[in-house]
Amino acid sequence: MKRTEPKPIGDILKEFFERPYVAQRVAEGKLPQYWREVVGEQVASLTREFRLERGILYIGIASGVVRQELFYRRDELMQRLNERAKTRVVNAIIVR
Repeated sequence: MKRTEPKPIGDILKEFFERPYVAQRVAEGKLPQYWREVVGEQVASLTREFRLERGILYIGIASGVVRQELFYRRDELMQRLNERAKTRVVNAIIVR
């Protein structure tokens, strides 16, 4: 058995969370928080459905005016969410 130098637990955890699969799953878990940061508190409070399935983010909005605005800005929102997550989490947004 080969002995290696001991590493601080912080370095081990950092390496673990930088793995692509783990980073992707962590970003998916933080997506509701990123949504609130990207669209703001007012729009986030009108969001009644929020789910991610196979890279497609389904958003349900209570207000028709806000729904229409988000529909037109969905490419920008997708880009900003992926930038915030530092990985490609959202491939498409469907606004309902």
